[in-house]
Amino acid sequence: MTNHKTGTREEWLAARLELLKAEKELIRQSDEVALRRQELPWIRIDKEYLFETDEGTVSLADLFKGRSQLLVYHFMFGPDYKAGCPNCSAIADGFAGIVVHLENHDVAFSAISRAPLPKLQAYKKRLGWTFPWASSNESDFNFDFNVSFTEEQQRSGIEYNYRREPAFIVSGIGDSMTKQGEGPVAEIAATTGTDVATFTRQRPGMSAFALEDGVVYHTYSAFSRGLDGLWAGYQWLDRAPRGRNEKSGVWWRRHDEY
Repeated sequence: MTNHKTGTREEWLAARLELLKAEKELIRQSDEVALRRQELPWIRIDKEYLFETDEGTVSLADLFKGRSQLLVYHFMFGPDYKAGCPNCSAIADGFAGIVVHLENHDVAFSAISRAPLPKLQAYKKRLGWTFPWASSNESDFNFDFNVSFTEEQQRSGIEYNYRREPAFIVSGIGDSMTKQGEGPVAEIAATTGTDVATFTRQRPGMSAFALEDGVVYHTYSAFSRGLDGLWAGYQWLDRAPRGRNEKSGVWWRRHDEY
């Protein structure tokens, strides 16, 4: 017998209709927040950034590929990583199917990481991905958009997700990233062939850009839990009987490791 509350069809329907009110309010609030994102002031980007891609060396403006909007996923794959972050990899599993739709709605897409292009290409091939992925290894792009940090920055405390983190100490970084202590971060770091310090010098995020009259503007960025909505798996799990069910710790793997 289940330990979960049970009831009649009539009781379920009454509770479901109450929940529906909350869901509709959440959707309405989400629509309002989306409009507020669009109303943010744009920041003109005059600095030149160069990226290595399958097509060669390109500029930030080139990543638009003739479109007026660009969405970027800041994928955690640092120069010292042996493999990409498994969390980012789980999110990236949903990219391939959506890119064609974005591109036909005036929106270009690219993942960007600091690892050299050959590493990205090999990992992309391993996981069967087809979405655009650029290396920012030779530019300041990741640092300027607060998703990569130097050892010196890490020792003094980094600025990430619009707040300043304490100076790096091994016993504190886990709570800062997962609220579950050091163990999960060390476990994830090990899957990338790094230690906690090296792993956490890269961080996940997404950024949006606009291109008008040859000028690129930064319009929006989100980090950390702000990326939950980009992982299709979470949207399905939030509707499953036991939800995300993550009390046992890190459960996800790269899709070729289950």
